[in-house]
Amino acid sequence: MAMDDIKAKKILAVDDQKELLELLEEILRKEGYSRVFTAQDCRSARQAAEKIRPDLILLDVMLPDGDGFSLMREIRKSSDVPVIFLTARGEDEDRLVGLGLGADDYVVKPFLPKELALRVGAVLRRAYRPAGREGAPRFTLGETEVDPGGGFVQKEGRRLPLTAKELALLLKLYENRNRIVTGDALCEAVWGDGLPGYENTLMVHIRRLREKIEEDPSKPRFLLTVRGLGYKLVTEGSNP
Repeated sequence: MAMDDIKAKKILAVDDQKELLELLEEILRKEGYSRVFTAQDCRSARQAAEKIRPDLILLDVMLPDGDGFSLMREIRKSSDVPVIFLTARGEDEDRLVGLGLGADDYVVKPFLPKELALRVGAVLRRAYRPAGREGAPRFTLGETEVDPGGGFVQKEGRRLPLTAKELALLLKLYENRNRIVTGDALCEAVWGDGLPGYENTLMVHIRRLREKIEEDPSKPRFLLTVRGLGYKLVTEGSNP
């Protein structure tokens, strides 16, 4: 994706501190992001998300009328918009809760302006890049058809959309089909780095992916766990 396309994306910043919102808007506009919107609580964030349909949300955990985790769960019911949690609380447990919900990154306050800008750019590129889908062939896993270009699977007559992270995982596994892929390699493919304590959130995404591609997610035939090593996508006997 061209840099100009990234800078045209709509960003919604949600934080209860007016001064911080003004700082975030100033940082992002200096970096060339021209469509920056703000909200100071869950109610106004819901209204803004519905009205402007943001391409990325910067989301504080602690808000006056709720919390960012609950708000993200609501948003995820209707949208897979990328989310970066932005909070003063840097405990690993909070980090894992956010990532386990499907957040794309987690930035701890105070932060360097350039660091925030780099993380925003990295998440937007990963979420909206066409690379990886282009040229990736359709393939089947048993009776389930996977369409990387369309970003969905066809299962039992239903079309199930894949989130950006689910698709990234599936493509990485398909590129290495019938071979073990380490957790580190999968984390690199999805988040771009080796996140400390990523095992829990990776397991969450693997479980959700199994629910879409397996007949019985509790007894997977295709997306297998190789204990102590990683995961393997078994396609032998299918139509790769």
